[in-house]
Amino acid sequence: MIMDNLIALLVIIPLLAAPLCLLLPARWSWLLTTAVSWLVFGLTILMLYQVDSQGILSYHLGGWEPPWGIEYRVDALNALVALIVAGIGAVVIPYARLSVRAEVAADNSAGFYAAYLLALTGLLGITLTGDVFNLFVFLEISSLSSYILISQHRERRALVAAYQYLVMGTIGATFLLIGIGLLYGMTGTLNMADLAERLQEVEQTRTVYTGFAFIVVGASIKLALFPLHWWMPNAYTYAPSVVSAFLAATATKVAVYVLLRFLFTVFGVEFSFRSEFFQSALIFLSVAAVLVGSALAIVQINVKRLLAYSSVAQIGYMILGLALLNLLGLTAATLHLFNHALMKGALFLALGCIALRMGATEISQLRGMGKRMPITMAAFVIGGLSLIGVPGTAGFISKWYLALAAFERGWWPLILVIVVGSLLAVVYIWRVVEVAYFQESEDQSRCEAPLSMLIPTAVLALANIYFGLDTRLPLYLADSAAQLLLGSAP
Repeated sequence: MIMDNLIALLVIIPLLAAPLCLLLPARWSWLLTTAVSWLVFGLTILMLYQVDSQGILSYHLGGWEPPWGIEYRVDALNALVALIVAGIGAVVIPYARLSVRAEVAADNSAGFYAAYLLALTGLLGITLTGDVFNLFVFLEISSLSSYILISQHRERRALVAAYQYLVMGTIGATFLLIGIGLLYGMTGTLNMADLAERLQEVEQTRTVYTGFAFIVVGASIKLALFPLHWWMPNAYTYAPSVVSAFLAATATKVAVYVLLRFLFTVFGVEFSFRSEFFQSALIFLSVAAVLVGSALAIVQINVKRLLAYSSVAQIGYMILGLALLNLLGLTAATLHLFNHALMKGALFLALGCIALRMGATEISQLRGMGKRMPITMAAFVIGGLSLIGVPGTAGFISKWYLALAAFERGWWPLILVIVVGSLLAVVYIWRVVEVAYFQESEDQSRCEAPLSMLIPTAVLALANIYFGLDTRLPLYLADSAAQLLLGSAP
């Protein structure tokens, strides 16, 4: 029974648990959220095993056959992104108990965990659904709950950050909805597989091209592709620490997945990249994201804002891999989804530990943190090395495949961009390391974070090393996803 309804349970369980959090005291809300998050993670692993052994999974809600009914359809790409969302959601939630207590008003705690589960529901729903309107609905569920999560920080600037995110998120969602509406008007279907077939008959119409443009811009806003990224720095800087870690590791990855799914599955490679201008534009914007995002990260004085601009650069690497339009490039892009979730999760969780003890995350206030919080800073350094792409870390693997993809295409300047982006990452990560390890603090006492926060931070930090040495699982999934996308298999 469970295996037959496995895909639906991944969405139903957190969705039903969310309102229950509002009826429980804060501690019990956290316990329920933790149990649900780990249960969903376990079910995601089972689903991944099923996809590997059986191929593409299809679940028909209410027994209605697609395209008349809503279909959940899972392949290697879905499974990889769902694993990222569920895995990060499970790892960070034990961390949340003390972090939320310190950063969120006590009377808002139950609502915080309800919003967290709704965000988890929305992100998982986006990755699992095979229906474009259903994708929009889940996108709105995740977005609305994310706005609430960001606004929960005690600092008033969190409200402004949430409002900015809401405005840009609404614009992005509106563009997506208009694009979906135009496609429905031309094909009469919302099922992705059915759309992929019917669009071939009307793909030369202006309506389809207009819908394509609206969808690409809407998804680009959601994934914070340069120069549509300006909502991200404040959102990550002023959100509660656990929210910054969760969203940085999952939300933009799901948005990249949405763009991949539309470009390669719904519209297909031949239609999406028929114009060389579109491919050139994606390459230009991704290069600008890598260079400008990294340069802006260097001049930041707040480490959370520094990491937010770093995320702009890392998204650039993903889109660059997509735009190269070869197997190695797509493998690098999907692999970087996984690796970036590990590195950014570790970095933001480490900052949350520092924020708990120091009350701030300004670079100037991190003097002597290497001695005062050795485990936390070690986790930060590991995440930073992975972000740079040092051999032996997860970040190196995806950057290596990206460089190989550029080499295969003969586009040498792009290899230089990857190298320069990594060197710029050395600069902004070193700014933090220098202050933490080579500047003394007047207070020399140890102030390491509690174990409930240290353990999740260490798990993600060590995962950067483990998956940098043993690449079999993420590389296998990324390669399978890339082959599926290039084959345009719906």
